[in-house]
Amino acid sequence: MRLDDLDPTNNARDLGSGGGGGGFGLLGFLPLLLGRGMGCGGIGIVLVIGLIYLAMSGGGGLLGGGGAPTTQQGSRSGGSGAAVCQASPERLEACRVMTSADQTWAQIFQASGQQYKPATINFFQGGAQTGCGAATSAVGPFYCPSDDGVYLDTAFFNELESRFGAKGDFARIYVIAHEMGHHIQDLLGTSGEVSQAQARASKTEGNRLSVQLELQADCFAGVWAARNRSRLEPGDIEEGMTAANAIGDDTLQKQAQGQVVPDSFTHGTSAQRMQWLRRGLETGDPAQCNTFETAR
Repeated sequence: MRLDDLDPTNNARDLGSGGGGGGFGLLGFLPLLLGRGMGCGGIGIVLVIGLIYLAMSGGGGLLGGGGAPTTQQGSRSGGSGAAVCQASPERLEACRVMTSADQTWAQIFQASGQQYKPATINFFQGGAQTGCGAATSAVGPFYCPSDDGVYLDTAFFNELESRFGAKGDFARIYVIAHEMGHHIQDLLGTSGEVSQAQARASKTEGNRLSVQLELQADCFAGVWAARNRSRLEPGDIEEGMTAANAIGDDTLQKQAQGQVVPDSFTHGTSAQRMQWLRRGLETGDPAQCNTFETAR
């Protein structure tokens, strides 16, 4: 995907090394659903209202128009966020994805009369303290709604390629776009509603809600890519689908334990993850990402 002409986001922090266990045993795109509550109302109501607001007339999505979101945070060490992003090629790529995602979603929100708030990307090694508590690299990249933060140990990308066979730049880009999908869910209030519903639900039902949340984040990742279709290069979509297939719950469980336990799924099957990423790519419409209402 061609992103070289984009400035890296200035909403970036380097959290350094927090220690903790190595490896990415759970390969999670883990949603930490400890975010803000949204008051009364069911999940379906929140999603329908939110997605109607997000629906944007017209096709296509070049960047431009409206400008980039205003910058917010720099690094913990006092340097600029842009300097944090220049520390490695992997960071620079991730930061450019963040710029593109913030610009694209800001345009979508603006078109519906909504206010968009940019996210921050937090780089760490081994472990980190977050607004959602302590975390280690073992959980994989994740989003924390309490501080609007995407958290990433870029060593994860080595695991994604070597262990799971998800090669290419768009496999990595999909990871960031998925976490930004969780940011959109947080801004819409969806993740908070799901968290409240999970607190009242059985474990099986709570897992089902988690699956729906994850699949919607996959769809939102596809929406962002569709809005930036002119930047896609041959093979990008295939790379994204390979990554989505590699991290399905059924695929991971077969590899880890030789059997599949559907009631324990928290992110969706490989087929589901590819289906919803493709849906976003084909429609470019966030209103088509209502996994809570659409039959799976």
